[in-house]
Amino acid sequence: MSTARDGVQALIGALFSLPTTSSADGPLAKLPSPTSQLPRAKPLPKPKPLTKWEKFARAKGISKTKRDKKTWDEEKQDWVNRWGWKGANKDKEVQWLTEVPANADVDFDPSIAARKERKEKMAKNERQHQQNLSRAQAESGPTNKNGVALQSQRKRDIDHTVATTRVSTASMGRFDRKLEGEKPLKGVKRKFDPAEVSADKEKSSNMAILSQLGREPGDKKSRKSGDNVVNVRKAVRAVSGGKGSAALAQRSNGKGRKGKR
Repeated sequence: MSTARDGVQALIGALFSLPTTSSADGPLAKLPSPTSQLPRAKPLPKPKPLTKWEKFARAKGISKTKRDKKTWDEEKQDWVNRWGWKGANKDKEVQWLTEVPANADVDFDPSIAARKERKEKMAKNERQHQQNLSRAQAESGPTNKNGVALQSQRKRDIDHTVATTRVSTASMGRFDRKLEGEKPLKGVKRKFDPAEVSADKEKSSNMAILSQLGREPGDKKSRKSGDNVVNVRKAVRAVSGGKGSAALAQRSNGKGRKGKR
């Protein structure tokens, strides 16, 4: 308690040593301007990039007007939702009388046509929303240590899908029509020797194959013991049923039998 009292007294003394002004609540001390920035655990958030419409509105000087979520319904004489549950945008789908165009088909249903139109608007809005997100990600994407913008994940996924579909044909994409600006695929390509070669080159290649045939295999499991042509380890495993040489020795000595024949 004595340490806390001394600390509070030192703090109050330092505050009142600053220039003070009088107010209705008492004297107010003017704090000095900060000499350094406060540390942050994370970097400052980047400003949200503008959408395509916001850029167009700013260039044309169009001011944004926020629409209310409620709209007045003359028939119900009440405020109803503009969208969503029992929204005003569904009036054409539930009204009991609808004007049908003169050139409409025989099986034309106004409620189904209105619902289809509303769903198409919703799909268009969602498509535009995804385009704005991808455009914003491309503009304010991550950067490497040199400050160069890295390729976005969406573009990498598209490139991977295109590369996969290019080799899905019977010719492995060799005779497919190339797109404008399409880059060649990266990877190891197969190399084929020419059909006509000189006699010396053909002789050297055949001698290299013959020299490989006389060699002992490098795999321990397939090595031969001495001059035997039979793989002893594999033969023992086959005769003993995979139990090993110990089980084979017991069987040859007569041990492990349950009875006499």
